[in-house]
Amino acid sequence: MDTKQVEKISKALGDPYRLKIMEMIKQQNEEWMQCACIAQSIDLAQSTISHHINQLVDADLLIAVKDGRNVQYRVNKEVMGEYLKFLNVFSV
Repeated sequence: MDTKQVEKISKALGDPYRLKIMEMIKQQNEEWMQCACIAQSIDLAQSTISHHINQLVDADLLIAVKDGRNVQYRVNKEVMGEYLKFLNVFSV
């Protein structure tokens, strides 16, 4: 993982709503989650939630799969693992 990708991921995770979205999707345990389900739990407009989700997808933290008119998301475990491995270099 290069430093540019680490920076992009760090910026994406720097927002409390994005962290909450990541946590919600992670708790699905390999299940896919739709934006509408996330919107039910977070007090934001669905368009704002979509924006946050797009930032997470752009940082490769979420995998998006189109299912008809809907898009489903899940955590990209490979990228998260690489990111956490990178951060582990700084542990004392």
